[in-house]
Amino acid sequence: MKKLPVFLAALGCAAAAVASELTDWPRWRGPHDDGCAPAGAYPAAWGTDSNVLWKVPLPGRGCSTPIVWKQRIYVTAPLEGKDALLALDAAGRTVWQATFGAEKPGKHRAGSGSNPSPVTAGDGLFVYFKSGTLAAVEFDGKIRWQTNLQDRWGKVVLYWDIGNSPALTEKDVVIAVMHGGDSFLVAFDQHTGAVHWKVPRNYKTALEGDHSYTTPLVIRHHGAEALLVLGGERLTIHSAADGRVLWTCGDFNPDAKKNWPPVASPVLAGDLALVPYGRGLFLHAIRLAGAGDVTKTQRVWKREVPASFCPTPVLAAGRAYSLSDRGDVTCVAAATGQTEWSGQLATNMHRYYASPLLADGKLYCAREDGLVSVVRADGKFEVLAELPLGERMIASPVPTGQRLLFRGEKHLLCVGFK
Repeated sequence: MKKLPVFLAALGCAAAAVASELTDWPRWRGPHDDGCAPAGAYPAAWGTDSNVLWKVPLPGRGCSTPIVWKQRIYVTAPLEGKDALLALDAAGRTVWQATFGAEKPGKHRAGSGSNPSPVTAGDGLFVYFKSGTLAAVEFDGKIRWQTNLQDRWGKVVLYWDIGNSPALTEKDVVIAVMHGGDSFLVAFDQHTGAVHWKVPRNYKTALEGDHSYTTPLVIRHHGAEALLVLGGERLTIHSAADGRVLWTCGDFNPDAKKNWPPVASPVLAGDLALVPYGRGLFLHAIRLAGAGDVTKTQRVWKREVPASFCPTPVLAAGRAYSLSDRGDVTCVAAATGQTEWSGQLATNMHRYYASPLLADGKLYCAREDGLVSVVRADGKFEVLAELPLGERMIASPVPTGQRLLFRGEKHLLCVGFK
């Protein structure tokens, strides 16, 4: 842990808002991995003089979504050429920062070396970077352990930048490496960093089909803890105890289309996994039942809709809300795939990369140029507001204590009712 640099320590009036209670948001898509906020009132509009509680600078360009735990905000970013994790209080003041190895910058315009989000389950923080660095950090900023996956097992060969965040089982932190080389899942002991297991995950695919940017989900399968993983043109379930494959579903790319890597992660609706695939062309519903190869038995429905390529859908009350890169918003019934409503957001040359957030009956959808569209989501499509943030935004909006956090290219912004 390092002392704070002057430009972060001297926030002064930039963080003058009185702190209030923050609601926990322990991982990228929230406590239930569904992108749905806890109950509460969230603003539908804000401006320079209204509802902006604070805005603070970040030390470098990152695209990871912040998390919130026990009245602290945690966000990764490059700092003086190194990968770093920052801790902020409820008023946006930096409390501490931990630095690791050298940053490996992003190469896509919507990427960075800090794409994966931090994650916690209450016993330390876990961070992962494009450089290959994986680290466990105490809540006071002390580094518990760190390692580098690429130093240990080789360079990651992706067309673009690493995007998947760590997943936490009861004992381990799990990383999925799915790329154009040897693909695998690896589980590290959360306390010691020792490798508990490492299993290969290699499939023959069309060009780029073995690349994946998705984050594993921790689920229960036949009463035991398991991991749901999308990549290699397969959806698989692995034992959390030893990584072995328990269940496999394929047929996501029957025509062997090239350049169909999955970017959006699945969402769960009861015993169904809703899986965006095909660069936003299709949405699949797979029942997480049975064992072995279930490709021919557990696909409940498949439909062609303007679905998600990069943004991961929201799931709430049996409905899935998809946002396409081009701004198509679609609400479907999770059980049947039937469209309940759809609409089109404002478009220009910029795309929607951030995953949407559902809060207080409203969808918050951020375009890469920083335009946030607030959409009514309770029964019909209606754009309530279009609000420019003033800088590029790839990270997903975060709800916390009836306030919203927006991580831009240069700043972290907090809006709420004053």
